[in-house]
Amino acid sequence: MSEYTPPREILERYAALLVGYGIGAGKGMKEGDVVLVISWEDAKPLMYHVCKEVWRRGGHVIPQLRPADDSDYNMTKAFLELASDEQLAFAPLKYGIAAIESADHIVFLVGERDPHALEGVDPAKMMARSRASRPIFEARLAKEAAGKQTWTIGNYATAGMAAEARMGIEEYWQQMIKGCRLDDPDPIARWLEIGEQIKRYTDWLNSLEIERVHIVGADADLWITLGPARRFVAADGCNIPSYEIFTAPDFRGTNGWIRFNEPIYLYGPMLEGVELEFKDGEVVRASATENEQLLQELVATDEGSGRLGEFSMTDSRLSPITAFMADTLYDENRGGRYGNSHIALGSTIQEAYTGDKEAMTDEDWKRLGFNISGVHTDFIQTTDRTITAVLADGSEQVIYTDGKFTL
Repeated sequence: MSEYTPPREILERYAALLVGYGIGAGKGMKEGDVVLVISWEDAKPLMYHVCKEVWRRGGHVIPQLRPADDSDYNMTKAFLELASDEQLAFAPLKYGIAAIESADHIVFLVGERDPHALEGVDPAKMMARSRASRPIFEARLAKEAAGKQTWTIGNYATAGMAAEARMGIEEYWQQMIKGCRLDDPDPIARWLEIGEQIKRYTDWLNSLEIERVHIVGADADLWITLGPARRFVAADGCNIPSYEIFTAPDFRGTNGWIRFNEPIYLYGPMLEGVELEFKDGEVVRASATENEQLLQELVATDEGSGRLGEFSMTDSRLSPITAFMADTLYDENRGGRYGNSHIALGSTIQEAYTGDKEAMTDEDWKRLGFNISGVHTDFIQTTDRTITAVLADGSEQVIYTDGKFTL
């Protein structure tokens, strides 16, 4: 467990924010709700306060505490190194799906003790493991689409995470506290205010009737087609923190190239210097300066893993996160000089669909160009770029430049 624990008051605020705002699509849980709390070992102090908050609100907890992978007892790495193809293809589907079916909400508490715990593991084995558990992921998506389950993610800083970001653990926690607004006596009220600010931008974007966007900068020349029956949305508590505005593009209309200045951590190993080229919706070239083989395996994981599932923008004026955090949840919400825009390969963001998600079949999603995949991997830019929208009437309008929306 981490040698540093934040003040009790901060953990209590954090727990109240996750339970009273993060789940329930920004409204929190109701009395009698069942909450599945999945926590990494080092996040146990936060898990304790989350469970107390659920009980305080009259709910029920299903706790899952996952052991940390460290140099002495790296269970995940040991399994991947020893597993046969048959073992890799096995997943406890009945157990996992039963947990999903039992819960009204899920709270994920993530705290990586060693971000490099899976260095040296065959990337093909990691992707095979991901494919095996896809039915559990699909069960969660289906229940969410039916409006019967919500989820949220909160991070718990560890010394290993802080070291990756070249910070001390207390400095790293201060960045998290600021990013989650835990320095506010009432962080839920603060997030409701932020939600109103973000809604102003989403309403504006949705009023423009955008057909395509063109991302241009020193590291991008990429066209993305939005497609019909889409809208721009915000996370509404799913991620804490979340300042981004995103949509689910029609993956078939993605053309051009883009390079990402921010590294990402994928199943442990770090991908750096990633560059992707698309043609008619498919990745036709994927390179990286670090761990390129892992990137290649990711793109080939399944039919949709080399296609676009998300396009997102964060306004620098909204987010107080200014430092590289070596963690996707924070880095995809980074403000700073140029804000950030990012894309994700893999599964689509179904919340962006304007119709009845529960009535949709896989064939319906495919017909509209919503991507289907068992993975979802974000790639982040925090460099200067201009995003121009092509509107339904054929006119063009710059919607994002210098790290800000142009509204």
